[in-house]
Amino acid sequence: MKNVLTVGAALMLTTTAATAGGLDRSGQGIGAIFENGSYVEMSYGSVMPSVSGSAAGGAFNSGNVGVDYANVGGALKFDVNEKVLVALIIDQPLGANVDYGTGTGYPLAGSNAEIQSKSMTVVGRYKFNENVSVHFGPRMVSMEGFAKVVSSTGTYDATFASSSGTGYVIGAAYERPDIALRVALTYSSELSFSHDTTLQVAPGVYAPVPATEYTTPQSLNLDFQSGVAENTLVFGSIRWAEWTTTEINSFGYPGNPLVSYDNDSVAYALGVGRRFSDSFSGAVSVGYEKAYGGVADNLAPTDGNTSLSIGGTYTIASGLELTGGVRYIWVGNAITALGPLSPEFTDNSAVAVGLKVAYNF
Repeated sequence: MKNVLTVGAALMLTTTAATAGGLDRSGQGIGAIFENGSYVEMSYGSVMPSVSGSAAGGAFNSGNVGVDYANVGGALKFDVNEKVLVALIIDQPLGANVDYGTGTGYPLAGSNAEIQSKSMTVVGRYKFNENVSVHFGPRMVSMEGFAKVVSSTGTYDATFASSSGTGYVIGAAYERPDIALRVALTYSSELSFSHDTTLQVAPGVYAPVPATEYTTPQSLNLDFQSGVAENTLVFGSIRWAEWTTTEINSFGYPGNPLVSYDNDSVAYALGVGRRFSDSFSGAVSVGYEKAYGGVADNLAPTDGNTSLSIGGTYTIASGLELTGGVRYIWVGNAITALGPLSPEFTDNSAVAVGLKVAYNF
């Protein structure tokens, strides 16, 4: 049932959603550590959001403020011995993109912002026996970005230089290989960042200002799978992240915080995979993240989502697998903060596609 498991992993890969809670993009999974033997993978995801809204009862339209983006990852796993396993995982776990195009007449026209990240995680796993194991290791994430907010009071234009935060992951797993059962719980610590910040103080004139400091949240991932019939597997995940602890206050921004969250995020996924032949498997999954209501940030005008994913894995040669998946996301409606204009973002969506090449050797 090996390639059935791979399809499930690829569907989780395509959860790189433009609408995930907080700044989440990859879910910070560590699935590579559970692969058999020596293993290497490379993955690519692309997200194409369509997010637009209107203000003052439809008098002003924002146009599509979503920005297409890609997410690249990779992993290398090897066995030190029968009990000790090690994996190196690289991904882009956090990010944000928004662009209020010019010429729309919308009050925020010309505003745009971006956050990018890169992460490296080293995970060690110790197997007490074929059923019980623990895993742990350090994680380092670097982040950088910019924010330009155009309003009736002026333009705020800041650049946040790259900053790195270091934390750790720790967890445990229970397995029953005879029925492809695995339940894994993984905790990721919060990370602290301090960005050297440059602010536009006059047209075309930029100057350094006090650093922008914040933390990204601690999180907990529960991943599970189990065979339910011959060549058929059920899989899923639950991810909680404490985004209410993240508040970004930037020097010179009127009405700080620049970014904050009223609710933590909880994301669910559930799917079924089936092996149709020795060389091909397919899977389908659904995802859900609750909409909390209230007022959303203008730099993240969404609230919750529901999604449907399909994918397949083809074994090209011994140990070499090619997996692809596509995900359609129904983006939750949101009301954003813009005074009496009460902007509403409704009927929005995103499409995500993912591709992974893996090799066992």
